[in-house]
Amino acid sequence: MALHITDDADADTLLTENPLALLIGMLLDQQIAMETAFTGPLKIEQRTGAMDAATLAAIDPEDFEASFRQSPAVHRYPGSMATRVQALCRALVEDWGGDAAELWTRDDPDGATVLKRLKALPGFGDQKARIFLALLGKQCGFDGAGWREASAPYGEAGSFRSVADIVSPDSLAKVRAFKQAAKAAAKTSAGKA
Repeated sequence: MALHITDDADADTLLTENPLALLIGMLLDQQIAMETAFTGPLKIEQRTGAMDAATLAAIDPEDFEASFRQSPAVHRYPGSMATRVQALCRALVEDWGGDAAELWTRDDPDGATVLKRLKALPGFGDQKARIFLALLGKQCGFDGAGWREASAPYGEAGSFRSVADIVSPDSLAKVRAFKQAAKAAAKTSAGKA
């Protein structure tokens, strides 16, 4: 299944074909627009010549950070995010043979197991892990038992909560509207407290 997250055909192709690129895109998805986060892996590949965990982990950290700072920057926080991407790649090399897809394919795992594996990665908290699990289930063919429950609420069918639900410009607009409404509700409830 082809992903359509970024509105950039080359970036979406990389995300579709390379599990590490998709995982890095999810890692980068914080404090920047989703499309910017998920085009980050293509920028990294273009600037370093690589999109495999072993190679990215082995790049000199200063050189890797410099690739994040090139204009347009990979992330608004290039230093810390370059460090996180390399930490993620090192963990994949050490624990998963450098293959990101092993997180959701090794030993035919169920949803709860994949969630646990994702949460053990550098830079993946509970929410990010649940969103990525929902993305795997909704768009990448992962069908491990209980994935919807493990990714709740992001695995809910027919929802427009996260990147897991983006399949077109229309669905992107719906996800943005959901996020804006959630932020407004949070501000309102914070003001009442």
